[in-house]
Amino acid sequence: MAITVAINLALINPSTLFHPKSPNPSKLRAFTLRCSSAASTAVTDLAEIPWKTSDARLVLEDGSIWRAKSFGASGTQVGEIVFNTSLTGYQEILTDPSYAGQFVLMTNPHIGNTGVNFDDQESRQCFLAGLVVRSLSISTSNWRCGETLGDCLAERNIMGIYDVDTRAITRRLRQDGSLIGVLSTDRTKTDEELLEMSRSWDIVEWEFNSSKRGGEAFRVIAYDFGIKHNILKRLASYGCKITVVPSTWPTSETLKMKPDGVLFSNGPGDPSAVPYAVETVKEIIGKVPAFGICMGHQLLGLALGGKTFKMKFGHHGGNHPVRNLRSGHVEISAQNHNYAVDSSSLPEGVEVTHVNLNDGSCAGLAYPAQNIMSIQYHPEASPGTHDSDYAFREFIQLVKVKVNS
Repeated sequence: MAITVAINLALINPSTLFHPKSPNPSKLRAFTLRCSSAASTAVTDLAEIPWKTSDARLVLEDGSIWRAKSFGASGTQVGEIVFNTSLTGYQEILTDPSYAGQFVLMTNPHIGNTGVNFDDQESRQCFLAGLVVRSLSISTSNWRCGETLGDCLAERNIMGIYDVDTRAITRRLRQDGSLIGVLSTDRTKTDEELLEMSRSWDIVEWEFNSSKRGGEAFRVIAYDFGIKHNILKRLASYGCKITVVPSTWPTSETLKMKPDGVLFSNGPGDPSAVPYAVETVKEIIGKVPAFGICMGHQLLGLALGGKTFKMKFGHHGGNHPVRNLRSGHVEISAQNHNYAVDSSSLPEGVEVTHVNLNDGSCAGLAYPAQNIMSIQYHPEASPGTHDSDYAFREFIQLVKVKVNS
């Protein structure tokens, strides 16, 4: 059946209208133009809308509800939402074990344009619970790209959302602190049900086991609380033969291996929630040179008699300024942590070596009498600058002292 559409074009006062360049302007007349077109009788069967509509919700424990569009995996996931201020390096963030159980919100609005490659992984899998971005790139343009960000998340069952006001959420987090949230594409769940899920969840601890060896000169045992590959690569580049052990590895077994140094790695969650790890650190202190990174730094602080506390919204990003109190230099550092060491609780003899210039929090410790050092950020800088790489060199100096003694 044909549907006829009539278009009426009427000229008012046609006697006053004429073509200005015509030598003999002619009067124009009103006319009607009638057009017809064949179309389906089922108007509702028109082609689908070519753009994606909102199909996901982010419900925060403060009661706010954020409508968004989904990519990656579908379903319902609970996590703690944190923001990361890095301009790039989203693949390293995806595979950083320190983000286990967290939704990472990228403050940089445009994400995904370089896709995902197989060289920038920080671990063998994605650990975060979800990714929140403002604008998801519809194309990739990097010669190393192996797959799109959306495909990567879907294959690893990680949820992502976009077209959400990340600026407003970030301001809320800065004002109220870190919040628990629920990401869901399930239309059968009510907002109230998702809100209840967010208010009944807590982040405590995850366990990770991994193993990797490299280097030749110095024997280093690395306790894995969520270690990043680039930490191992940097240690290997400084001449270390690394044995990665699980977080529950007995101290007696470590000492039997006669290491030249011990690394306590980064990892997610509350350091006070893993008392067995604190005891392990206590038993190793004074026997072997030790280096703590992020959670390892916090564990060393606790083992030395200090206290830790949860920060308002944590430090997440590749551009945090840190002052080295020994040299006076300022480093731009990569950070990802929600807990910090209370410097006022540390005993005599423990030196605060680094301070975060944004809030004055403790960013590094040293206990020279026991050959201990630690920093509350990522010297391997993935993503981030290379300002802090010297920390590995300083650790090697401690190791050399033991080897040559």
